[in-house]
Amino acid sequence: MGAYIAEFVGTAILVLLGDGVCCNVNLNKSGFKGGGAVYILIGWGMAVMVPAFTFGAASGAHFNPAVTIGAALRGGIGWNMVPGYIIAQMLGGFVGALILMALFADHIKETEDDATVRGCFCTGPSIPNTGLNFLSEFVATFILVFTLASIPGNCGDSGLSWVLVYGVIVACGASFGGLTGYAMNAARDTAPRIAYMLCGPNKGKKDPNWGYGWIPLIAPICGGIVASLLWNALKGMGAI
Repeated sequence: MGAYIAEFVGTAILVLLGDGVCCNVNLNKSGFKGGGAVYILIGWGMAVMVPAFTFGAASGAHFNPAVTIGAALRGGIGWNMVPGYIIAQMLGGFVGALILMALFADHIKETEDDATVRGCFCTGPSIPNTGLNFLSEFVATFILVFTLASIPGNCGDSGLSWVLVYGVIVACGASFGGLTGYAMNAARDTAPRIAYMLCGPNKGKKDPNWGYGWIPLIAPICGGIVASLLWNALKGMGAI
């Protein structure tokens, strides 16, 4: 149960800090409005690293269904734990988004465009193209899961592992973020998307955009599975 609680609270913090960066940069009358891509990259990297320092020892700091499924494929977690991890992650992402909606309620009121508000909580493609959008999320999550698999679970008492995770998140964002917003995580995208659909404001054309929204739900899991299978193969050959 402790691991499930860690995944729930850790994912909620991840969404609070990560989507909080998006709210700060995009919502009207925010003091940090227009902060730009570098601000978002740094903020999202920290959003993953900070709860990892707190909960890494308790649960492995997955905070992501794709990471959890990948870890199970590599033998890092029992399959019996996977459903509980994913449920905790999705609930954490949902709750984190609700708290953000309350914190930024006044700024959301000042932002007239539904799509801008939605974009604070879930991702969307810069150029809609189903095949390439799917491939973008697949490749980004492949890199995420493949590289995370090679980071030791605990680099001594310093917790260096989680600093390396920060580097992976920033690298993926810097290279792929401009394509689809680099969700790489259903708990970071699908759960807040549901929160927006159920509880977000309607400024005239509220649309959670499920026409695209299925991609950051499915593609990251596919990328994580392929990454873990390849990692297992290369590990068996002594290549890593």
